[in-house]
Amino acid sequence: MSINLKSLIPVLNAEWIGLNTDIFIDHVSIDSRSLQNGSQTLFFALSGANNDAHLYISELIQKGVQNFVVQYIPDNYKEKANFLVVEDTLKALQGFAAYYRNLFDFPVIGLTGSNGKTIVKEWLNFLLSPDYNIIRSPKSYNSQVGVPLSVIAINEKHNLGIFEAGISTVNEMSNLEKIIKPNIGVLTNIGSAHDEGFLNLEQKINEKLQLFKNSKVIIYQKNEIVDFCLSAFLDQNQVKERVVFSWSFTDKTADVFILKKENINEKTSIQYQYKNESFELEIPFQDSASIENAISCLMVLLCFKYDPAIIQNRMQMLYPVEMRLEVKNGINNCSIIDDSYSSDFQSLKIALDFLESQKKNASKTVILSDIFQSGFSNEELYSKVAQLITDNNINRVIGIGSTISSFKIKFSNAVMFENTADFIANFDSLNFANETILIKGARSFQFEEIVTLMEEKTHETILEINLDSISHNLNFFKSKLKPETKIMVMVKAFSYGNGGLEIAKLLEHHNVDYLGVAFADEGISLKNGGIKLPIMVLNPESTSFPSIIQYQLEPEIYSIKGLNAFLKIAREKNLKDFPVHIKLDTGMHRLGFEENTIDELIAALKGNTTVRIQSVLSHLATSDDMNHYEFVLSQIRLFEKLSSKLITELEINPIRHILNTSGISNFPDAQYNMVRLGIGLYGVSNDPAEQKYLENVGTLKSVISQIRTIPAGDSVGYGRRFMAGQQTKIATIPIGYADGISRLWGNEVGYVLIKNKRASIVGSICMDMLMVNVTEIDCKEGDSVVIFGENPTVTEIADALKTIPYEILASISQRVKRVFFR
Repeated sequence: MSINLKSLIPVLNAEWIGLNTDIFIDHVSIDSRSLQNGSQTLFFALSGANNDAHLYISELIQKGVQNFVVQYIPDNYKEKANFLVVEDTLKALQGFAAYYRNLFDFPVIGLTGSNGKTIVKEWLNFLLSPDYNIIRSPKSYNSQVGVPLSVIAINEKHNLGIFEAGISTVNEMSNLEKIIKPNIGVLTNIGSAHDEGFLNLEQKINEKLQLFKNSKVIIYQKNEIVDFCLSAFLDQNQVKERVVFSWSFTDKTADVFILKKENINEKTSIQYQYKNESFELEIPFQDSASIENAISCLMVLLCFKYDPAIIQNRMQMLYPVEMRLEVKNGINNCSIIDDSYSSDFQSLKIALDFLESQKKNASKTVILSDIFQSGFSNEELYSKVAQLITDNNINRVIGIGSTISSFKIKFSNAVMFENTADFIANFDSLNFANETILIKGARSFQFEEIVTLMEEKTHETILEINLDSISHNLNFFKSKLKPETKIMVMVKAFSYGNGGLEIAKLLEHHNVDYLGVAFADEGISLKNGGIKLPIMVLNPESTSFPSIIQYQLEPEIYSIKGLNAFLKIAREKNLKDFPVHIKLDTGMHRLGFEENTIDELIAALKGNTTVRIQSVLSHLATSDDMNHYEFVLSQIRLFEKLSSKLITELEINPIRHILNTSGISNFPDAQYNMVRLGIGLYGVSNDPAEQKYLENVGTLKSVISQIRTIPAGDSVGYGRRFMAGQQTKIATIPIGYADGISRLWGNEVGYVLIKNKRASIVGSICMDMLMVNVTEIDCKEGDSVVIFGENPTVTEIADALKTIPYEILASISQRVKRVFFR
């Protein structure tokens, strides 16, 4: 990309205010945190309910960014950079992408649907890449922002585009259609995703079809409702020589009719009829979703007039698509970011930004294979890659592949290997320790072997943490706040069992205002991990005060005794204005200054310069139970009275906060200056209506260790608490109460999920194992087992055990490996 900034003024319908229009941009950004921003970056300052990028313009200017698309110019910056002022920066970004798309004329495939878009896109890229230089959406970049960023990556060497488009409500697809402008449209499976954004299924299908408004070919699976919607759509949007290309399992009038599908040795043989001829192909999957996705790919290949023999040859090599970046604990105190199944230039940019947001150690290493399908010559490509590596302050590069090795001179501190086997043979000499390592390689390099080699060895039970879901839940609660309201996020108890440091890093990346922990050692661990956000310690013990001061943590003070103890140490260390947080007891009766101690508190603090009252807070006892609505209001009234007295008497202006997660939703008028978000971040709400808007964060998984069949009359487990009434197939799972699974969940009270079917837990749960009944489930040793997640949920388990979701999450022991992914 090389575009004259001045030429964009009419494109964006912008007002120009700046220093110099004779500038060419080669990079577009919406992320102020990206290390890839530079002097030739055009930064779009997006503004939404949860964030306003205009707030970071001064910081960006200091980093060398000079060109901005804005809705307003921050005070005192008109003379310091170039500004294109528009009414709506998101619409401007979309307009720029549509303009950029029109600079290129080659076939573009547009994908939409409820399910399967990303998999079909990745499979089509694999199937067509031998014959085309393809630009495609990275990962799942299919939103109102993701689509423009995907299209902007086109360059002159590309000759085929594959872009996916996702929507959540009406009147969104027309924006994306103007940007993608697909010649060929593919409608994948229509399911229940985002149903809440539409009146009915018909409205959702009609909205998705808008992507194909000008498409020459529309590919879809025939069924009654899609046929009905498509017929009306075609009448309203007539395009000369348009072809509708359909397939079906049941309707013989479809252009491609699936005659037969048969499962054979974990593969599926598919016989199909096309133009009155029968053909066969084989795919290495058996599940219905993969079969439908593969047929969508088949339809595109037929549309491109591929020979059936080539189709069969390529389709049998399809592979499972990894759509996420995973963070794993590595050997020798390393942190591993696993992106071992893709290697293209656009996804490298994304992975490097993720590396920066998740780095545990100051030292950053990238293990990178040859890069394919960049659209650039090798010379230009590896020059750009080397510049990315430099911009992202990578300390060490390990290249694997003959092509990247031939450009070693472009990289500083680089080690190169011809292939993965060569790397593994020399692994011990590379001395990996105390590094955050991005492992990114094309599938053919089999980098999963490197991940296995470098991953910390633990037992086979893992807790998967979806960082995207945490971001979603954070933004959900932020959308309920006034723009000026700050947010503290609770990461105590190992982030409710989910993993403290990794989540804290993500929250820091999202610019939350405060973190909250229960004890000083939790805060010290975060500070040692590089967290720079202010951290409040809720339950500090007086013996921890020296450490709190040393690590610049901020203690909550809840008693005169605690205050005097802290003041004594603070004076001994000659501190001045050290931040502390005053806790008031307004009815919880757990910790805090009661009303009859406020005068004594004021007397102790008046004229004191050793500490500064950073905030005044209290805690609601029943914000989740509207039966106690009036009690909560009484707490808020008392908090207002006592905190106002402190402010007046001490002549201070502290942050005030009383709302927890439930309080944010149920008592919005009491936001004060800050709120405290806890369990809601982790996808749990006490309100069923609110729960449906939150995303599950943690999925606890294990595997089947052994399967045995026992006869009627035999027992299972300690105490013979399960007696088989008939021949029964029992699977043993390596997770028990030492991992945090309550023994009350055993004895056929609870269940796990295997092959999407419930398997009842039989007998007593052991320390390290539990047993389940899999008589009706076709499973084998090594198969995956879901302990909790989407099903069963932690709320379901908590209700059955007459406890709360907090306890279920916080009980998962730290011997269970946490795997973080996006």
